[in-house]
Amino acid sequence: MISFISALAVLVLGYTLYGRLAEKVFAPDDRQTPAITDNDGVDFMPVKTHKAVLIQLLNIAGTGPIFGALMGACFGPVVFLWIVFGSILGGAVHDYMSGMISERNKGASIAELSGKYLGKPALYIMRIFSVLLLLLTGTVFVTSPAELIAGLTPDVLSKGFWIIVILIYYLLATLMPIDKIIGRLYPVFGIVLIVMAVSIAGGLFFLPDYTIPEITFADLHPDDLPIWPFMFVTVACGAISGFHATQSPMMAKCITSEKEGRKVFYGAMIIESVIALVWAAAGVAFYGGTELLNEALSTNGQSSTVYEICKTMLGSVGGILAIIGVVICPITSGDTAFRSARLILAEWTGLEQKKFKGRLLLTIPLLGAGAILTQLDFNVLWRYFSWSNQTLAMISLWVATSYLLKHAKKNYYSLITALPATFMSAVSLTYILMAKEGFSLPASVSYVAGALFAGLLFCLYIYFEIRNTKSKGEQ
Repeated sequence: MISFISALAVLVLGYTLYGRLAEKVFAPDDRQTPAITDNDGVDFMPVKTHKAVLIQLLNIAGTGPIFGALMGACFGPVVFLWIVFGSILGGAVHDYMSGMISERNKGASIAELSGKYLGKPALYIMRIFSVLLLLLTGTVFVTSPAELIAGLTPDVLSKGFWIIVILIYYLLATLMPIDKIIGRLYPVFGIVLIVMAVSIAGGLFFLPDYTIPEITFADLHPDDLPIWPFMFVTVACGAISGFHATQSPMMAKCITSEKEGRKVFYGAMIIESVIALVWAAAGVAFYGGTELLNEALSTNGQSSTVYEICKTMLGSVGGILAIIGVVICPITSGDTAFRSARLILAEWTGLEQKKFKGRLLLTIPLLGAGAILTQLDFNVLWRYFSWSNQTLAMISLWVATSYLLKHAKKNYYSLITALPATFMSAVSLTYILMAKEGFSLPASVSYVAGALFAGLLFCLYIYFEIRNTKSKGEQ
């Protein structure tokens, strides 16, 4: 319990102290934001800060901080450390920078920002990569809620039926102006997600049947998966997620002041990490260890495991919260995934999005592709989603590093993104080389290759940092 309470306290301190450091590095000012200068009544429009925080939370969270945290908890309470420090030093910085840099570039997507700050080849690669990630994300957040609803409704209402229903909702949410569905419903569902986590935390504190283990560095995964790099990829959204770089531009189009960015982008990520921390603790405490937790996830699936925890700990109210959490929350990330994909394709094709026809022409093929992907195995989808997530986070952090080298007051300020970018570079390459869905190479080869890759990128960063420092000194 001491480890859990300490981890919560560090997350709060991280927002207060490190969040302010990130804000100082970026240096927000009083310029007008795209919500004011480019208001189109569809994607660009002012949103009050408290609503923007809750919308951003729903956009980036879904069931990510629940499912990822539970699967990450199979490694043991060591996962607490990654959730806390991964979020403060990596994930929240990533979200803040990607959101604020987008805001400085008229709400541009991460693909367009990659092209501007890393070069034309990065633009084309990231257009394809980010759209594929968003399709995977949207599909993951169709499949999991559809499975749970099908299990709670009559047999005639199959998983396939609920997939169609959810895709119809996605069609509406992707096409409608952001204030019509997302702006009205997401703040409410954001509060529900927070209440759900607070209720579970209360159960852990006050119910005598559950004990949260203290942090240990031992690898407790029943399948003997190594902590490095598998835990860092499995947790995904609860610590750092490239998916967030595709979502932050939506609120970058809606915030009314740059000085509110820390609350909206850095703050929402810290809230998500608190939720992830609660669910990681709940997983190991409820099942009494990693072996039974892993068995429950493997046998019953993520959604049913969440439902079992909530229903047992909190009774019928917990069951209702679980249904809302694992049905509505993923759906609210899935629809914004498709919406972000539409916006990236609109930038790519130049197709006007103010008119309904333009939005429809891009949305229909996206949802069609998502419908096809729902036929794949969820666990396989999640693994590819998780790796794509962390790889996009790596790229987004290098984009932010390039931006800071050009615009920060001092070049060494860019270390705030360069260091986590280097770390995530090692994680991403090591994972895909080792994993079964990757190249299945031996750990000895994968570890060395990952370290060399990260070291090479950091050396390139140092080269450009020195060159930039000399260039600024000569001016």
